Order: sequence, then structure tokens, then C-alpha cells
Amino acid sequence: MIRTTSQPAHFRTVFRSSLSEGIADAPIAKGGSGQGFGPHELLEAALATCINMAVRMRARELGIAVDNVATTVSLDRSQENVTAFDYATEIQGTLTAHERAALFEAADTCPVRQTLARRLLFRAAIADSA
Repeated sequence: MIRTTSQPAHFRTVFRSSLSEGIADAPIAKGGSGQGFGPHELLEAALATCINMAVRMRARELGIAVDNVATTVSLDRSQENVTAFDYATEIQGTLTAHERAALFEAADTCPVRQTLARRLLFRAAIADSA
């Protein structure tokens, strides 16, 4: 679970899990201070980090040595009623075609991608304002 709390600077928000925290903010063009990740950037980050970790986990599981894994994700909302996540993963290391295919399969099946590919529901709970 993630909990957010407002900060004094414009729309700056701290988000926390049980172990970590980060900062989000609206861009300056939208009245924020630009001092943190934007909400859509956090969506991109969730998918990019999951792909990166999934590739590295699969490499470790299969005993494949990789030098570095870099993943980029871009959210495209230019079409009405369509959200597209464009992503690219670069795996550095001396790999066979079979090893590379196995690692790209891990990227394509990471848990966050699987979650985002499902039908989404949003259920609001009534929060106590006291």
C-alpha cells in the first residue's frame, strides 16, 4: 500500500510504502513546483523498473551473465480512449540468441505489465476527514 501526504510547496506530495518514500509533484506548467516525479512518470517508472528487475531476475535464474540492463518507458495518451506504453530494453553482455530471447520474454511478461494489461477497476473507499 502507498500513502501520500501533502507538502507545503504547491502540489508537492510525499508518497510512502512501509519501507521507502519518494516525492511527486505537478509540473511547473500545471502550477506545481516541479520538485518530484509527475503521476504519469510514476506509471512509466513502475513499468520500467519491473521490466528491468524481471530481466535481471531471469538472468540470475538461468545463470546468464549480463553487464547492464536499461529500460525506457514512455506513456502515449495521444489517442482518445487508448493508453499505450512504449518500451525498449537494452541488455548488455555477451549473450546467445537463445539467452537474449529468454530475457526479452521476461521483459514482456513482467508482473506490472501483466497487471496493466488486465481490465482495471477503481474502488473508492470513504476516507474519514477528521
